[in-house]
Amino acid sequence: MPVSSARAAAFDILLRVETTEAYASELLHSTRMAALSPADHGLATEIAMGVLRWRSVLDARVGMHANKPVEKFDMEVITALRIGAYQLAFLDRIPPHAAINESVELVKRAQKRSAAGMVNAVLRKMKPFADLNPLEAHPDWVIERWTAIYGRKATADICAYDQQAPHAVIRADQALVQELESEGIGLEPGKLLSNAHIVSHGDITRTRAFREKRLVLQDEGSQLVALLLGRGEQILDCCAAPGGKARILAEASPEAIVLAMELHPHRAALMRRLVTTPNVHIVAADARTMPFDRRFDRILADVPCTGTGTLARNPEIKWRLRFEDIERLQAYQVEILSQAMRRVRPGGRLVYSSCSLEPEENEAVVKQALQKSAHFRLVDIRDRLAELRQQGTLVCSPDSLVRGPYLRTIPGVHPCDGFFAGLLEPEM
Repeated sequence: MPVSSARAAAFDILLRVETTEAYASELLHSTRMAALSPADHGLATEIAMGVLRWRSVLDARVGMHANKPVEKFDMEVITALRIGAYQLAFLDRIPPHAAINESVELVKRAQKRSAAGMVNAVLRKMKPFADLNPLEAHPDWVIERWTAIYGRKATADICAYDQQAPHAVIRADQALVQELESEGIGLEPGKLLSNAHIVSHGDITRTRAFREKRLVLQDEGSQLVALLLGRGEQILDCCAAPGGKARILAEASPEAIVLAMELHPHRAALMRRLVTTPNVHIVAADARTMPFDRRFDRILADVPCTGTGTLARNPEIKWRLRFEDIERLQAYQVEILSQAMRRVRPGGRLVYSSCSLEPEENEAVVKQALQKSAHFRLVDIRDRLAELRQQGTLVCSPDSLVRGPYLRTIPGVHPCDGFFAGLLEPEM
């Protein structure tokens, strides 16, 4: 019996996520996935992302019925079990026999035929999951950290947000909005920004504007970080891939030169295909050892981080993350910020940002970098947010977006991913 295209694709994606550093969100937009029908693509996405969001809960149920820790299973076998368990627990529209039989066929396809009977037996014992708790779908040590930092209520809100597929959001002017609506795309106003629009229905990736690279999907928090920088003449985006923020910087300052740096050559090459804005110049280089002596009046240091503010989009992060990763990344981030500070012109502005919820990657990085340079000061982010509010760009209260002198969005508390930003300026 052949396995359905959707389940085979979900299985292969989950196996790659577990055995490599790949991200499901990227694999779901690969060339192979483009060959699936819209219905199959939707089901593959639902299964792959759902399994990653609820992995620990699924594993607990599988282990209970198998009388065997999931760590003892071959990766192909536990992946097939997770796929079957997820469908049985969450997808009422799929008949149980179809979910079970296809998981059995998946292990056979993976050359694990000896496990077929066990997979069938375990899944047949499954009952609908009751009282699912999003807190249980996150590592205990992460929950303890967030509770200490943000409190019990905010932590519950973060976890609930992480377990839902986030809305697709675009940045578009009125002309583009009308064009998209004429193609059957439903749009609602953004919650934070006047030019942000939430896709309520329709497939934005099949529109003409998307094919022509005239729009990108970008969370409102991510858009806001880029807008904090303001207009400039010489602009540097230190860690630019995939290029959404560089595009916003270039559109805000059409006469400026925007230099977008990316460490990895293959990601820089991808950015060249995605970002067609003419005043964006892309270079593959390490932001810690910039290969030029130029100075800039605007610099964005949106650094590589743990990404714990983006778990709704990248749920595999929570199963890979270790506390040691936070400490390792902090040293890397301090290097990038310190180097960026050396490149700011007098009278210029630098925004340090991350999509992490961890203070070690945010406030602590800014503090360390400022200790190394007596010529910079931290500017209260409220002033810049108030400017954006006065201009009509920001449509919510600035006070709702701050934590101390910093921008701090929290998933579930705010209608977007978790972003941090600090505004630094050289002393005059």
